[in-house]
Amino acid sequence: MIYMRGQAEDYDGWAQIFAEDETRLGAKRANEKRKESAKDGENGEVWSWRGVLPGFTKSEDFAAGASIQEVERGSEGGDLYKSSPPKQEAMHGVGGEWRVEKQRLSWKVLDTFRDACEEQGIPKVEDFNRGNNFGSSYFHVNQRGGWRWNTSKAWLHPIMGRRANLTVLTHVHVLKVLLDKSNGSALGVEFARSEVGTGVVERAYAGLETILAAGAVGSPHLLQLSGVGPPAPLRSADVPVKHALSGVGANLQDHLQLRMVFRISGLPTLNEQYASWWGRVKMGLEYLWDRRGPLSMAPSQVGVFCKSEATLRRPDLEFHVQPLSLDRFGEPLHPFPAFTASVCHLQPTSRGSVLLRNRDPRAPPRIQPNYLATAKDRAVAARALRLTRRLVLGSRAFLPFKPEEYAPGITCQSQAELEDAAGKVGTTIFHPAGTCKMGRADDPLAVLDARLRVRGIERLRVCDTSAMPVITSGNTSSPTLMIAEKASDFLHAAHGTAADKP
Repeated sequence: MIYMRGQAEDYDGWAQIFAEDETRLGAKRANEKRKESAKDGENGEVWSWRGVLPGFTKSEDFAAGASIQEVERGSEGGDLYKSSPPKQEAMHGVGGEWRVEKQRLSWKVLDTFRDACEEQGIPKVEDFNRGNNFGSSYFHVNQRGGWRWNTSKAWLHPIMGRRANLTVLTHVHVLKVLLDKSNGSALGVEFARSEVGTGVVERAYAGLETILAAGAVGSPHLLQLSGVGPPAPLRSADVPVKHALSGVGANLQDHLQLRMVFRISGLPTLNEQYASWWGRVKMGLEYLWDRRGPLSMAPSQVGVFCKSEATLRRPDLEFHVQPLSLDRFGEPLHPFPAFTASVCHLQPTSRGSVLLRNRDPRAPPRIQPNYLATAKDRAVAARALRLTRRLVLGSRAFLPFKPEEYAPGITCQSQAELEDAAGKVGTTIFHPAGTCKMGRADDPLAVLDARLRVRGIERLRVCDTSAMPVITSGNTSSPTLMIAEKASDFLHAAHGTAADKP
């Protein structure tokens, strides 16, 4: 799993959503408004880059050790608090649950891609996670000694059976959130255990609050099944409207990856190693011996963050470069040497939706991503394909290895052809976000306040990527954990030590 925080400007942008216009109000009145809004959950300073950084470092266990960086506030692209003096900030933490390590192998084909990037003015860097991720590097990954690390290993397993306030139920399908008929506050959830049949419904009641963490697809779907969401789709599904919130399921964002494949000669790739019986045996032995080799790697090893246009303030493209290729997910690797340069637009303007299909909780929702729905996104996609060709087909670094474009194919040249090709080779990179977004009270699509509380419903919060008002500029798993750390802080602030009770 790739460890990626995004860009400082992502989070300063979130904070800006809740900020008052200081020019209009004046500094004194703006400060008063911040204090007032902090009481009702409207103060978003906790979501600025400075505010979220402790949420990342608190749970981090960075293998290279903690690192400190002096930052001039306002230098990282749109920081709100430019009057603040430079300060020492911890960029990485140690001793937390979330292990972060360097990858355990490299490939010449990937190093060559980084050389090609350098020819285009994209520098080689060591760390993408310091607020500005411009450059190329091997991704840091969530591993411990070559083993994939995940949230259950990091947080759940160490405390299972040791915490009186933790019960984990598996093979359970949550059906809806229970709402108090008298005041509309959340009481808990209704669920069914699959092992005892679909007809047996049970309830779990919350002592303090109910937290939804079902993801950018599951959380809005659960709210809609509970009667919380846009009225028209709920009525169409014969679900009684208990609380109208137009933004539930709206604002869906994702990173669309455009997977370009290039055949090469004279550079080893995973394709030919996997095609060989001995190559597969060798991979297994390497992993068994010391947790190294291809079986220890993330599929995407090298990342590149760059700009589709030189005039842009910050990177809007991310490459995931892989020493392998295949026609589509789940199919065998190609039988010839090749690599994949997958590029995605980090700040898409297209917006989709997640809406319930009917009132059956087991029926999957209708997911409409609306990729490439705007002219801007289509233009960026075409520029991304052209840039990838320059890096591979037009670089001195790759020239000795005779690269040939396998997909989408060099015959796609015009703007219309490239936009069409983007639609054909594009696929999700599994970063859905934004479907229960945080926002100000005067935003009709805002589902949550700055403390992740569902607007208009007491004792109910959402804690996952659906809370993001705008998707982060990178992989979304670690930002999700940062949001969880923030949710924990909010609960402790609201309930004190009672938040630790069952």
